[in-house]
Amino acid sequence: MLYQIYHSTQFLYAQNVTLSHNLVRLKPRNTPFQTLVDFSISTDPTVSEMDNYDDYFGNHLSHILIREGHQHLKVIARSCVAMDIAAIEAHQLTHEFAKVLTYEQVVSALRTNNADILDAKQYCFPSHFISHASRDLRNYAQQSFEPSKSLYESVEEFMGRIFNDFSFVSGFSDISTPVDEVFAQRKGVCQDFAHLAITALRSLGLAVRYVSGYLETTPPDGEIKLFGVDASHAWFSVFIPGFGWFDFDPTNNIIPAHQHIVLGYGRDFGDCSPMQGVVLGSGSSYLNVMVDVTRDELEG
Repeated sequence: MLYQIYHSTQFLYAQNVTLSHNLVRLKPRNTPFQTLVDFSISTDPTVSEMDNYDDYFGNHLSHILIREGHQHLKVIARSCVAMDIAAIEAHQLTHEFAKVLTYEQVVSALRTNNADILDAKQYCFPSHFISHASRDLRNYAQQSFEPSKSLYESVEEFMGRIFNDFSFVSGFSDISTPVDEVFAQRKGVCQDFAHLAITALRSLGLAVRYVSGYLETTPPDGEIKLFGVDASHAWFSVFIPGFGWFDFDPTNNIIPAHQHIVLGYGRDFGDCSPMQGVVLGSGSSYLNVMVDVTRDELEG
């Protein structure tokens, strides 16, 4: 199964910008379940310099520098990603095996310094957008967790509670909105729900990372999908010692599979923001993002 992904980001500036630095994370990762087949990036205006490298977390970055004056910046990334359905189905069997470990066993294992969990331990602590959980948020999450209960099933239950208790409201929040406000208002968007879940689960002693990417969407029955109606997506992943990472999507209350395409991993949104940077200029700016995810079925 192939996915063709189009991601356009456009900034319109009220005043002339004389210098622009940006970090672009729009190149999908290779994972055990997906392979990057093709990728290209184009800009308007043309960049003065572009450097490509992988960051600490293994995410692909492009550093773009524009030295000439400009009043707009458009970055278009085109990707082709192949999903390994057999590998995804095999991993789904691992989900069943992972259910044998209890919450108490997982937390106890994460307190050790065994080599196979050292990398995961960095996802146990607060980060830039993930502060210490409030007592109310921790108590809210704790309702799904008991020492002798399956850790996997507890996280799955917690994911379902977020889905049922919170409303998806576009425009309510931005990246600076605190998790406590999202929790108090019981609404937000996918990155809010991912941050809230990560904050709560880390407070319970778990290793949890942020996942950025795309989700294939389908139109209602009888309707044709319009170009550009998709969007970036975010979910979270929990580490279970001995079994690895397992993804959960609280926005849709589903276990991610072939419809979720990974861009990057990190401690929070700040580690895998699709695009971030600084400009030298003054005045306001306007941002427009367009995303399209199209599936190509392979024969044979």
